[in-house]
Amino acid sequence: MIGLHDTASGAHFAFTDRWGGVSAVPFEELNLGGAVGDDPGAVRANRERAAASLGLDPERVVWMNQVHGNDIAEVDGPWATRRIPAVDGLVTATRGLALAVLTADCVPVLLADPVAEVVAAVHAGRPGMVKGVVPAAVEAMESLGARPDRITARTGPAVCGRCYEVPEDLRAEVAAVEPAAHSETSWGTPAVDVSAGVHAQLERLGVHDREQSPVCTRESDDHFSYRRDRTTGRLAGYVWLD
Repeated sequence: MIGLHDTASGAHFAFTDRWGGVSAVPFEELNLGGAVGDDPGAVRANRERAAASLGLDPERVVWMNQVHGNDIAEVDGPWATRRIPAVDGLVTATRGLALAVLTADCVPVLLADPVAEVVAAVHAGRPGMVKGVVPAAVEAMESLGARPDRITARTGPAVCGRCYEVPEDLRAEVAAVEPAAHSETSWGTPAVDVSAGVHAQLERLGVHDREQSPVCTRESDDHFSYRRDRTTGRLAGYVWLD
């Protein structure tokens, strides 16, 4: 099943769950990640199914090689025979080109400024959030004419601050950079809330039109979670303009 969120201005945001695909255990069913050990044919079929359900041409969906950094790539078309770059954000001013981000606990961040005709997809895990991948993506959008006060932001299913347990020293390191990410698990140990950190960064940047998914991937059997299962599939977030 894919949750699709449209805006009156023509921006489209979509987040997948794990159902409706062809992958076998432990990647069942709609695994969209090509680097987790799943059968490549199954991943290709899943990507085609997901695109078709959204009315997209799978050949017009742009993916990235995510590395938990803060680099952003500007794209104007599919990679075709070009090597997919190691980045954690994509930005485009090409209407009809869909950008995709893969996650299995990290925060998928989708951004759109329909007036400037610019969209971005961002992979914000804990390291990327600390390194500023979200501000880097907004800056890249601004370079193409976007304005933060016009950007609509949607963040998808991710591990919540009640479940993302970390050592105390790591929580302190993260909170020193982004205080809003300081959290505690439901069982009383140190934790990090990456979604809260991302939304705090967006607020400071002037992006006020924001929505956050209520789904915690670790708690939801309908979503892939690396922290829960280790060997598992990947969800996807998609953003595009008509």
